[in-house]
Amino acid sequence: MQANSITNSLNPLLSQHSALLQTENGVVFRDLNKNGRLDLYEDARQPVEARVEDLLGQMTLEEKAGLLFINGTTVNPDASLEKQPDAPGHIPPAIDQITNLKMNHFNFWQIPAAPLVARWQNALQRFAEQTRLGIPVTLASDPRNHFSSNIFAVAAADFSQWCETLGFGAIGEAELARQFADTARREYLALGIRVALHPQIDLATEPRWSRINGTFGEDAHLTARLARAYIEGFQGAALGPQSVACMTKHFPGGGPQNEGLDPHFEFQKGQIYPGKNFDYHLIPFEAAFEAQTAAIMPYYGVPVGQTDENVAMSYNKQIITGLLREKYHYDGVICTDWGLITDANMQGVIWPARAWGVEHLSAEERVLKALLAGVDQFGGESCPQHVVELARTGRLSPARLDQSVRRLLRLKFQLGLFDNPFVDETAVGQVMGSPASHAAGAASQKRAMTLLKNEAGLFPLPRQKKIYVKNIKPEVAAAYAEVVALPAEAEVAILRLETPWYPVETNNPFARGFHHGDLDFKGEALAEILALLNTVPTIVVIYLDRPAVIPEINAAAKVVLADYGASDAAVLDVIFGAATPQGKLPFELPSSMEAVRQQKTDLPHDSENPLYPFGFGLTL
Repeated sequence: MQANSITNSLNPLLSQHSALLQTENGVVFRDLNKNGRLDLYEDARQPVEARVEDLLGQMTLEEKAGLLFINGTTVNPDASLEKQPDAPGHIPPAIDQITNLKMNHFNFWQIPAAPLVARWQNALQRFAEQTRLGIPVTLASDPRNHFSSNIFAVAAADFSQWCETLGFGAIGEAELARQFADTARREYLALGIRVALHPQIDLATEPRWSRINGTFGEDAHLTARLARAYIEGFQGAALGPQSVACMTKHFPGGGPQNEGLDPHFEFQKGQIYPGKNFDYHLIPFEAAFEAQTAAIMPYYGVPVGQTDENVAMSYNKQIITGLLREKYHYDGVICTDWGLITDANMQGVIWPARAWGVEHLSAEERVLKALLAGVDQFGGESCPQHVVELARTGRLSPARLDQSVRRLLRLKFQLGLFDNPFVDETAVGQVMGSPASHAAGAASQKRAMTLLKNEAGLFPLPRQKKIYVKNIKPEVAAAYAEVVALPAEAEVAILRLETPWYPVETNNPFARGFHHGDLDFKGEALAEILALLNTVPTIVVIYLDRPAVIPEINAAAKVVLADYGASDAAVLDVIFGAATPQGKLPFELPSSMEAVRQQKTDLPHDSENPLYPFGFGLTL
């Protein structure tokens, strides 16, 4: 009988799987073995550090190595755990990675309905419980609660749908960011998601960058204020069983990308600081540290000219150890962004690992360099064999390995996963279907909208108008006014637009979906828009996932509204006066592409003669 193990604490939901005995001194016996052997466990109220050290001392090298990797997995539509014939071939089931690689951290993208996810999560935790040490699984997710088609906002219909984070920047209210985070926290918890791969607190100082819609805008101080509230809403005052841990990204700020091209891809490996403004991008992270964010994710790019070695952030010891660990005394988990070690096969196209600056190193050498730089975990990777080999050959010391293992175990214990990793499947519908949560999300879409122009007081519209709509579902618009078939028949037209983008020429299918390139409408597309605007008084509603360049459209439109992720119904509620737009621009709208090209990548509010400045927004 094992006499001093604390690793698998009493879980009341496991009584159907484990034999439990309670002694007078609070010691618990649990039968976790098929052979019926009883293991002895001390009271689960022991200090976290004691539990971490106890478990660490029992782990094999392979089990420690597996802890250092987090990768995607699939959720079968029937909640089963085995690989199904039609499942993507490149994503192994979680149970295979648990069994063969000793991994217990996973993230998922597209998922089936919420009740199925909850059932799958519980089945996965029961499977993990049967492993040698019964280490529970930690599940992570990118944002799911925004009304968005962006590839990084993997929305699902069951989740409440709020404006994008740019919308919270437009509203500028910390309490609303906290309310959003608290709502999303409850929905995540209902499904067993315990790590949020967000917030993204980069600054939108390069208007062409393709990931601006995940930020709060270009202002560091506004972002810091909202980030603090956001993290507190997810984590609470201290990490505990009701917390969702935030993995705040992308340290030390991913906004200053050269020409706005993203370092997910080999055509852009470095971020630049022509305005010598590196420290400005650290301001939001200082707020995140004050809020005790559980984890940090560095970005892919090379901080060109900022350190003694031009290598990507996660390989850069001055960034990870010197700045993050030593200057800021950060001792939480540091996890790389996804795919820094191994190349990926994307529909037959090889997508190189984002090992910028260390491309010449082998995969094993890359793992070692990142660990020695100070990271703890590798995102989007399933190669713990490299850690095992590095440790066996003495290139990675036991002390350095244990340092990262401690941090990862500590977070599992703090989140209460060892005490109860299961979710209540009967409560999922009540949490995910909360009318109050869905109403609050819809209200945020409307409130964030920003009124930029209102010529002759045309806005808001009375319902008696005959309207022509484009890029709006006519059946939705018909609930607000009479919809006509031709612009010439209308008294007012309503036109929804999206900020332009132009795919990079590449054979990488994922890269072609990024919103790169110029921000202005061109050629026939612009001519078609202007033709409508010159035919009938028009209300233009433009979705800003980046700062659009629209001087001609702005001049010809009667009303210009900006949205940051909103349904047709939300837009029409605002246009017809059922809701009031309250947003202020979270970034400036440049007056021309020439002004965009002349501004400095790392500076906010610096394009010449902007069409609309940062913070602009009309009030009614």
